[in-house]
Amino acid sequence: MKTKHVVALAACALGACALSAGEDLARHVDPFIGTKGTAHCYPNATTPFGLVQPGPASGTGEWAYTGGYQFEDPKLYGFHQTAISGTGCCDLGDLLVQPFTGPAVRTDHYQFAKSAEKASPGSYTVTYPETAITTEVTAAPHVAFYRFTFAMGGPAHVLLDLQWGVVGRNGLTAHVLASEIDFPDDRTVTGHNENSHWVRRDWYYAIAFDHAVKARTKLASRDKREKGTRWVLDFDVQPGETILMKVALSSQSVAGAQANLAAEVPGWDFDAVRARARAQWNDLFARAQASGTDEQKKTFYTSFYHLCISPNNISDAGAPRDFGTLSLWDTFRAAHPLYTILCPELVPEFVTSMMTDYRKNGFLSIWTLWDKDNQCMIGTHSVPVLVDAYLKGFPADWEAVYAAIRDTLRNRHPNRRKENWDLLDQYGYYPFDKIKGESVSRTLECAYDDWCAAQMAAKLGKADDAAFFAKRAQNWKNVFDPSTGFVRGRDTQGKWRDPFDPFRLGHGAGTANDFTEGNAFQYSWHVMQDPDGLVAAYGGRDKFVAKLDSLFTAPDKVEGAGLVLDVTGLIGQYVHGNEPSHHVIYFYPLVGEPDKAADRIREVCDKFYRNAPDGLAGNDDCGQMSAWYIFSAMGFYPFNPCGGEYVIGAPQLPRITLNLGEASFTIIANNLSTANKRVKSVTLNGKPLARPVIRHADILAGGTLVFEMGE
Repeated sequence: MKTKHVVALAACALGACALSAGEDLARHVDPFIGTKGTAHCYPNATTPFGLVQPGPASGTGEWAYTGGYQFEDPKLYGFHQTAISGTGCCDLGDLLVQPFTGPAVRTDHYQFAKSAEKASPGSYTVTYPETAITTEVTAAPHVAFYRFTFAMGGPAHVLLDLQWGVVGRNGLTAHVLASEIDFPDDRTVTGHNENSHWVRRDWYYAIAFDHAVKARTKLASRDKREKGTRWVLDFDVQPGETILMKVALSSQSVAGAQANLAAEVPGWDFDAVRARARAQWNDLFARAQASGTDEQKKTFYTSFYHLCISPNNISDAGAPRDFGTLSLWDTFRAAHPLYTILCPELVPEFVTSMMTDYRKNGFLSIWTLWDKDNQCMIGTHSVPVLVDAYLKGFPADWEAVYAAIRDTLRNRHPNRRKENWDLLDQYGYYPFDKIKGESVSRTLECAYDDWCAAQMAAKLGKADDAAFFAKRAQNWKNVFDPSTGFVRGRDTQGKWRDPFDPFRLGHGAGTANDFTEGNAFQYSWHVMQDPDGLVAAYGGRDKFVAKLDSLFTAPDKVEGAGLVLDVTGLIGQYVHGNEPSHHVIYFYPLVGEPDKAADRIREVCDKFYRNAPDGLAGNDDCGQMSAWYIFSAMGFYPFNPCGGEYVIGAPQLPRITLNLGEASFTIIANNLSTANKRVKSVTLNGKPLARPVIRHADILAGGTLVFEMGE
């Protein structure tokens, strides 16, 4: 049965309803936040969860350019049509276009200095002073729409670069496996690329111009290994004249790209398409109406914006939506629980997409880009997302979903790289002498997935399975060393790793360490499924609190960082710039220390969510970093992201109203100020909370959560 919340919002379809009553909440969004440094965001034009994200390309080949752009870069190579928001790995950046004047063949890689950059939801604009060309771009879900204004007239050109891509340095020439281009008439270009970098994928395009192409030049390859071609298209324009260009993409076929173009942008009214994109964002933003200062609203709505850039619908227009870009190692923690509140109509489609991936790959989703699983991270964190949807009452064939969960977590899958259930079941942990790198992190994260599977098995009446998964969920105890107070690697003989340095970072199987993008300080708290057990393992509440305090007061040093560029945003050894730390502050309310939680939440918000290009700490990771802020600003967080309980923290905005269709839920923080950051009392619909927790059902029922704040 569908929940009332899903029914009420399903008709919205991310743009078909108008909850905002005309309010332009998009004015609070600054897409340049997170575009400098490590957040890897970009100011591209996009619609909510759209396939295309056209925008500026300022670099490639380096970790800094996983989003294809850095704010401080003085020049642009042009504009690509796709990007991945806020990740630590490179891919996409497909089909670079660049308008220019002068000679058709240049030796400067067609780079031009930029000025007058502007961006807002659904729109990006920049001017090239050298050529006096202004580029404006907007988007529909599958179509990028450009308006090039040539202030000085022609000769005018547009570069099409099919070799370009957001790739690592070793892929600059090799990532394009095949490339086809066709010119059916003097206003149309179509074609197909097969690329392989993070994943191997096919993409198809259809380009339409409102001007006739007068001539075209195929440029010479820069490297003999290149398969993608570069073309310069010539146009006749007068001073001040514009050229309009539409670029439609499809993951299926050229015909699909052409159909997407016809369905989404059939005409040439650029301003109307841009206004429609902004309206889609406003309809989405209206689901959470926030009060506060202009700066507070900017932080909140920019976070909401980043949350809803991905996942991306890779199906063609009119087809059932199929979502890729599922960064599940990151997003299972807060982004997906937030979607169940703010975008519930998408949750059943996420479930269907993960089941499609299961049938295709033979195992449930780990980290999918387009329709491919790159398996770059650990655990199977589609499991908590699926089980959370089940426990919250979303519709699906749950018996089939559970069968996929059981198969994924118990059976051998030849094509899966990080799976060793036989070792896990034999030892109760991953031994570091059998598993090179990540052994402790994998033990902990798999234990959490097993706990989620146990909840679903029990509710479905599968007692034997529930017992099996519940036992394996306790494997975290097998890597917890009480003599040091840290999780720690063990070998097949049961011996602890020695020497042991809790500061030393690990990064995947490539480092002789037992952690994933972190160290023992960060991963010793990765027991969201059993906080009481962890408190007991530390010797009780007082010792636990002392140990938790020490996390924030430890030296903020990094040891053996190497490739671990994600470890940023440090408060002692708490690392807000990477996801394994995101629930840790919320241990404090669970052990009766709400004031310490309030102090740390405010510190994180003030330090690591600033309204500046370098204002975010760590990769935004497809909205997970932003989801942490939205939840924390509301005053609660999914400490355990599966099952529908949210731990009370400390709100950061004076009032937020969630418009849930048939109901609304309002969070009020009375007397909130810079000084009044601690929570004195909390009531739900006038009644004090018995525990520092509210449930998902409480929110959906509507009502008011009131915090009384003080010093």
